[in-house]
Amino acid sequence: MKKLSDYKAFTFDCYGTLIDWETGIWNAGQPLITGNNRSDITREKFLHAFATAETYQEAVTPKMIYTELLTTVHQSIANTFTLTTNDTLDGKFGRSVKHWPEFDDSKASLNILKQHLKLIILSNVDRNSFSSSNKKLGVDFDAVYTAEDIGSYKPNPDNFNYMINSLRQTFGIKIDDILHVAQSMHHDLVEAKNQGLDIAWIDRQRLSEGGKWGATAKVPHLVKPNFLFFSMSEIVEAFQHA
Repeated sequence: MKKLSDYKAFTFDCYGTLIDWETGIWNAGQPLITGNNRSDITREKFLHAFATAETYQEAVTPKMIYTELLTTVHQSIANTFTLTTNDTLDGKFGRSVKHWPEFDDSKASLNILKQHLKLIILSNVDRNSFSSSNKKLGVDFDAVYTAEDIGSYKPNPDNFNYMINSLRQTFGIKIDDILHVAQSMHHDLVEAKNQGLDIAWIDRQRLSEGGKWGATAKVPHLVKPNFLFFSMSEIVEAFQHA
């Protein structure tokens, strides 16, 4: 079995792995919920509605910029719960990525790994949204590949092939030297494994222990990762002892 130190590049999903998007999504949804006086809509219910709407929208409008997609998702969530919304509320939700917080361990972990590896982002957001998050993460990624660049959203195989081919052409890094690091089974891990990538699961939701799916769509079966961790700090500790 490979050690973490055997890889030349770690490729990362950002939202859910490095950025706490569930807290960000929930916070961004508060004006809709409170404005409609619907305290019965729990965080779990709201995130489930988000997962359903986002999964659908990313599949049917793969070239839609993520800020616009989030705007549409907000409208869909309002319809799901029979809530009244408007263009202002929809637009604020669409532009909310810049307010989504980073996980406490992301910045320090990335800066340690950066000393040893190429660090790559493969994200479903647009470049402008990611630039705001990148400031929070405080690391200079060697490459950033977004849905805006690729023209589709994960888990479309095109996104992973784009990344694999780009790493080979730009850095001479082969697929066997890449470890894809992600939280989401739906967006990342299932398809990454299908494409022949080694995968590290940052299981922040503790799905492996029966946790809740939150803002990500369910998959029929969990794939077995090459490595399993519950935080970024854990993968760094394991890397340092590899």
